[in-house]
Amino acid sequence: MSPPPKTSSESATEMVEVVLPNDANPMGFMLGGAVMHLIDIAAAITAFRHARAPVVTAAVDSLEFLNPIKVGDFIVLQARITATFNTSLEVEVLVFSEEALTGRRQLTSRAYLTFVTLQRDGKRERIPQLLVTTEEEKAQQAAAHVRRAEHLARRASAVQGAQRKQAPTD
Repeated sequence: MSPPPKTSSESATEMVEVVLPNDANPMGFMLGGAVMHLIDIAAAITAFRHARAPVVTAAVDSLEFLNPIKVGDFIVLQARITATFNTSLEVEVLVFSEEALTGRRQLTSRAYLTFVTLQRDGKRERIPQLLVTTEEEKAQQAAAHVRRAEHLARRASAVQGAQRKQAPTD
């Protein structure tokens, strides 16, 4: 029996942190790896809230760094589900810098991550389907299906390549 569908807003997550010097490069901008770490956390929380089951990161299908984030700014991460499949789902994370004194926000990064359910015994649980209602949500879901097809094709190609490298030669 499938769990009841959920809206994206039921699991949406917003995280805010201040950018400290230990998160920055010598130029005073937040390290990309530190941004990636927070993206994965925000996305994982969102995925878990939607699935209400253990989830693991399966892929980062897209990650763009658009603008830097300065030390002293806030980093604001907004995560939401864009599509669900049987035992996996996609999360979009938008990252903003927010100037602490003015409140001015600027989009700095965008990422799409895929999560899968994974129990200790290796089995996967069905994920509640995403209830899409707006045209924007429908467009996001359609784009997610395209990203998923591309991801699966890349994965199949990588597996085939690895198998060819492991095949015995005569």
